Amino acid sequence: MSGQIYVARQPIFDRSGQVFAYELLYRSSLENYFSHHDGDEASSSVINNSMFGFGLDNLTGGKTAFINLTRTVLLNEWVTLIPKELVAVEVLETIEPDEAVIEACRKLKEKGYKVVLDDFVYEEKFEPLLDLADIVKVDFIVSSKEERAAMCQRFVDKPFTMLAEKVENHEEYREALDLGFTYFQGYFFCKPEIVTRKEVPGFKLNYLRFLQELNSPDLDFTNMETIIKHDMALSYKLLRYINSVAFGWRKKVESIKQALVMLGERPLRKWASLAAFSSIAEDKPPELLTTSLVRASFCELIAADVGMKGKELDLFFIGMLSVVDALVDRPIEEVLDEISISDEVKEALIDGGTPAAHVLQLITAYQQADWELVEEMVVLLGLDEARVPEIYYEAIAWADEVGRSET
Repeated sequence: MSGQIYVARQPIFDRSGQVFAYELLYRSSLENYFSHHDGDEASSSVINNSMFGFGLDNLTGGKTAFINLTRTVLLNEWVTLIPKELVAVEVLETIEPDEAVIEACRKLKEKGYKVVLDDFVYEEKFEPLLDLADIVKVDFIVSSKEERAAMCQRFVDKPFTMLAEKVENHEEYREALDLGFTYFQGYFFCKPEIVTRKEVPGFKLNYLRFLQELNSPDLDFTNMETIIKHDMALSYKLLRYINSVAFGWRKKVESIKQALVMLGERPLRKWASLAAFSSIAEDKPPELLTTSLVRASFCELIAADVGMKGKELDLFFIGMLSVVDALVDRPIEEVLDEISISDEVKEALIDGGTPAAHVLQLITAYQQADWELVEEMVVLLGLDEARVPEIYYEAIAWADEVGRSET
């Protein structure tokens, strides 16, 4: 589709589990995934659209943006359109480190830009670039344990820091920590750390039961009031929310019962799900909550486009629950059995064959920049392709705003 911009963001974490930066992954259209792809167009478009299209802050929330550069884009210094404080320059592994490339990296370094070597595999010819690098990325999928250990040993005294990318499980994450990597990229945080039976901490179990109450067909306001009153965190969050500028009440709401009545059933279900989920996620990387919020918002916002108008709340709940296994470190089937959610929600989260499941697969694939699966889901759902990035950016903005209010 001409003129359409597709950019997914993937978080990069520091050793404390906080988001250090986001890598921006681009396609000019979904068809571009299948056709001969112009890397120069992709690289330059990320730079152009970051500054003049959707806006860099909207995608990264003020974090550093890692952007891949091809040889042409690197040599033309187009990345200097972006302030050096906002971007890290990724030199692709396919770029030959000749004199022109080395000089271009030296100029960027002198101007204060961070230089990152992408998917790095050591060869002697890369030594001049290593002298200029701020960060070196090591791909955990294509490298072996022995190769990673040898590389870390070789670079132990180098001034640059190392980033472990495509870290897909907690075993690899712990290995990367032990080897001394400073930054981490991958979906390890979206998966349970332990997939065998594990006791759910009491406070998380209480919130899971609260979610079960929220998902019941007939919401019992009296029961909800009792649950919230006996949880100081929920009481505080509810009163803070109901008295926020978003509502603009003339008089301050001071009782839980009054707050529940003024909210109404649907907004209450949504707010309480969010409040409970943020409490469950307190001991996990904040980005895990953000991921669930993006999915929840995306699923809700796209309901009308996929012929599911009236099912917005169910879709919101499906998106949010899609990471619940990682929050409690238990297989998702076990968690869903314990909270007795509706068959429709359970089918979407486990079986994967329903329209609601396809919506979840769409946003999950988009977050991972799996453009082939995105295209498949767009066709399956009968979507207007242009709506997908629009809703994604809207979901990111909402999730980031909500995430900040919860911290």
